[in-house]
Amino acid sequence: MSMNQSSRLRAQIEEEIATGALRPGERLDEVSLAERFGVSRTPIREALQQLSIAGLIEHRRHRGAVVSAPEPNRLLEMFDVMAELEGMAGALAARRHTEEDRRILLDAHARCEAAANSDDTDRYYYENEVFHDVIYAASHSGFLEEQCQALHRRLQPYRRLQLRVRNRMKVSFKEHCEIVQAILAGETETARTLLRGHIAVQGDRFSDLIATLGERDREQRRSMSLG
Repeated sequence: MSMNQSSRLRAQIEEEIATGALRPGERLDEVSLAERFGVSRTPIREALQQLSIAGLIEHRRHRGAVVSAPEPNRLLEMFDVMAELEGMAGALAARRHTEEDRRILLDAHARCEAAANSDDTDRYYYENEVFHDVIYAASHSGFLEEQCQALHRRLQPYRRLQLRVRNRMKVSFKEHCEIVQAILAGETETARTLLRGHIAVQGDRFSDLIATLGERDREQRRSMSLG
């Protein structure tokens, strides 16, 4: 279906933006992208709309869609804000969660465990997304949930990318176990601290990843100049 196809295309383009294969200011032409991916322009247009909502591209007059990926320092600032919002959501969830929230959280946690055991980082990423959405919902603060989801979407490709850092997926799931325990035990401040740290570690890991990608980019440029 078109929507599934557009979501897959969005994920591919997201990754190229996150890794620097598509650089800030670079134009994204619908016709060229459709030819490259072997699809019609409709799913490409839908994917670009999704990326625009997430803030990863912008539409400029006379140029169309262009990449608007943030600089590394800006990304780390966004992770810092995300960490505080997640901490608040966790604290509220610990205080306000219902029996239904408990059931849904445990189910989401089990799905994360299955994904982590499969060693499939992309599968884990999507289950992890659901896990965090469940915590936002359990906070029973509609405004906070909206803000968390908006920033989550903005950081989406970078959160997926950082899971590929060695051992990060296993560490992430271990942190989930502690977070679930704190929320279900009603330990408000522990849940806040754990969730804040969970996201802050992502920021730290991402800075390591940025360094790795920067080195890879320098190697590619060096190879091209030698060629």
